[in-house]
Amino acid sequence: MHVSGGNLRREGNIQMKSKLTAFFSCVTLILCSAAIAVGQDQAETQGRHIPKMKAYSWMKPGPDRSQVEATKNLAATNSGKTLPLWTFSTRSSRDDNDYSGVMVGRDPFNGGGSVSIPTYIVPVIIKTHTIGTGVNSKRIISTKPGVTTFDPTLADKACLGTSNNVPVTLFEESPLLQSALFDFGGSVMGTTQYIDAFQRANFWRVDDHDRYHVLLGPVKTLKPIVINVPANDGTTLPASLTGLCATEGIVDINWFDAYLDSTVIPALVSEGVNPSNFPIFLVHDVVWASPVTNLNDCCYIGYHGYTGSNPIQTYSPMDFDNNQGFFFNPEIRDSYVPAHEIGEWMNDPFVTNPTPLWGHVGQQPGCQGNLEVGDPLTGTESLRVVMSNGFTYHLQELTFFSWFFGAPSIGIHGWFSDNATFLTDAGPPCH
Repeated sequence: MHVSGGNLRREGNIQMKSKLTAFFSCVTLILCSAAIAVGQDQAETQGRHIPKMKAYSWMKPGPDRSQVEATKNLAATNSGKTLPLWTFSTRSSRDDNDYSGVMVGRDPFNGGGSVSIPTYIVPVIIKTHTIGTGVNSKRIISTKPGVTTFDPTLADKACLGTSNNVPVTLFEESPLLQSALFDFGGSVMGTTQYIDAFQRANFWRVDDHDRYHVLLGPVKTLKPIVINVPANDGTTLPASLTGLCATEGIVDINWFDAYLDSTVIPALVSEGVNPSNFPIFLVHDVVWASPVTNLNDCCYIGYHGYTGSNPIQTYSPMDFDNNQGFFFNPEIRDSYVPAHEIGEWMNDPFVTNPTPLWGHVGQQPGCQGNLEVGDPLTGTESLRVVMSNGFTYHLQELTFFSWFFGAPSIGIHGWFSDNATFLTDAGPPCH
């Protein structure tokens, strides 16, 4: 692959299992004796190895079908009030059943066309009020009072070095929002954003290559918002405890999403956020779980959600994480999670698009039945793009429409994912 201003390299494929984008990476926590208080659980011993955290993308339950239909109808009659939406209908060769759903953009099966969705980056400064002091044999974190601030607008010299070290700036300059030359297997998708290149490859055999684009823009970064997380709903794993380059924050996913819906998003209406655009809530070195002190339920690394009705407001919180070693797979860092979430938002904006059951792959150890294009490949080795700022970005490989609904593929080269990890469809329905 190629990138304007640098090189885009296709790497070998590594399959892993891993959605909020919950990371269960097996982090090695070096529990130093200085961090173990007298009287603490005897299982908190010096040198104990805690499995790294797995990474999942969280799946928020979708809205009622009537809400989706009302938003679709409004999009057809008053396009300025909602995202641009189109409806697909297909018969799956995997189970011979009919399926329909809604995507962002224009219909590639019927002429397509180019659209650009206004996008807001909302830097989220997280303040937690407890500090992790140890992890016992049951993977429960012990805590004490204390404030920790996670700010994506400040330089992270500990993990990112002395240059290219401000997470928000790096995200703004990433190939998710800026253009790079994407070449999938010798076929040029164009000089464009990564998710647009993916969509073009996804529908390559039916879309109009000269006209089909789904872009994010114009992009505006709003002033940061500060979220003070109640003591019961947030904690940390300090660098002094883990031996990593930075402290990792953990916030209760249910509390956080409810707070966004009830408080944060309504307050951003005056800034221009509305159902016709896409707000991204960017955090740095912060994951989600519930409860936050139980590492058996950690970690979600992002998700795409919704609030309101007729029309529905979509949004996506995501972690730009550079605390290498916290997650099981070192590929999951910087723009890896944002690529996962933006791709899924575009292909399943309301988390309501059904598919034949698939599973036992990516982040899904069981069975799943929706069009979440990141989940089947969570943890695979990333596509790497060096942008003109000199930073190497990691982009998650994403799954094509035809993998979910069955062969033959309408994707580029007859593939079933954009880096050729999947060369066949998902197979018989999962059970």
